[in-house]
Amino acid sequence: MQFELSEEQLMIQKAARDFAKNECLPGVIERDEKQQFPRAQVMKLAELGFMGMMVDPAYGGSGMDTMSYVLAMEEISKIDASTSVCMSVNNSLVCWGLEKFANEEQKQKYLSPLAQGIKDGELYIGAFLLSEPEAGSDATSQQTKAEDKGDHYLINGTKNWITNGSSASVYLVIAQTDVSKGSHGINAFIVEKSSPGVTVAAKENKLGIRGSDTHTIMFTDVKVPKENRIGEDGSGFKFAMKTLAGGRIGIASQALGIASGAYELALAYSKQRKAFGKEIMHHQAIQFKLADMATRIEAARLLCLKAAWEKDNGIDYTLSSSMAKVFASETAMWTATEAVQIHGGYGFVKEYHVERLMRDAKITQIYEGTSEVQRIVISRSILK
Repeated sequence: MQFELSEEQLMIQKAARDFAKNECLPGVIERDEKQQFPRAQVMKLAELGFMGMMVDPAYGGSGMDTMSYVLAMEEISKIDASTSVCMSVNNSLVCWGLEKFANEEQKQKYLSPLAQGIKDGELYIGAFLLSEPEAGSDATSQQTKAEDKGDHYLINGTKNWITNGSSASVYLVIAQTDVSKGSHGINAFIVEKSSPGVTVAAKENKLGIRGSDTHTIMFTDVKVPKENRIGEDGSGFKFAMKTLAGGRIGIASQALGIASGAYELALAYSKQRKAFGKEIMHHQAIQFKLADMATRIEAARLLCLKAAWEKDNGIDYTLSSSMAKVFASETAMWTATEAVQIHGGYGFVKEYHVERLMRDAKITQIYEGTSEVQRIVISRSILK
């Protein structure tokens, strides 16, 4: 079993680390406070080739492996989870779904510019629209309808908690076409945000990842050409579930990065802060916290890399991605909380960053499948 990273993977990791320190760290607290979308940072990620990392170069992507994607996500998430989630959605949910399931015409028209992240000099990214007010963890309960009108579909409904909601140019929309068929009556569609009848509601005022633009998207008689349906009729639910399995690797990597970032800050602080006449790193209570942090983070990292390795090698990664997500997300929440504790009163102050990482960590236990849903997936795999 090989545990060493390749030279190329190490270069990508370093590039992501340098980008996070030089481009994301400046102004990250202000962007969080003002809920400011990190447009400049995402544009630079696109220029680096990080918005379509795993896409074939034939479609404008960088042709990297999933393990490189995990490494990049971790480094960027250490500092700015609002930027990394934009990258994650575009890579894992939008570009991967299109490359895997779209036809050649759809790939040429949409995948190529999305993989590059820029079109005509402007930011060009996508969003994945599955969740609804009454369809969160239960994705089969889609209320958004796509009525077949012969040469086009007419979409009506509401989607919420949409990352990249106002910044995306392209939406991948999951909608019910034939309710009598249940999950087999669901389809996936490519919808341009500029289409008449698409309404972007106000940005959600969130606990964490406040720079990320999360919106409710409403569709009122939105006309979608028949050629914008992805895959065969009734394949939308399968499309969504397969895409989310890969997306969990991205969010697990984000959680890993948040945990790593909090740990590194706590470790550095423990070497500087003195209490009872010596640096607090010499107190066993702090040593044990740091030891547990390091151990859990390393375990989370190995789970993420295993899931990525399975995906790269064509092995079913459903179980591994769920294990990685549930463990990494809970590690992120626990580690960030402990990092605040180690900082004491300073941990409660924004300029020390750990309180923001603690707030950012929570969402990793919720979106792209809650921890409870991951445990359902895992239990079904081990009990069959």
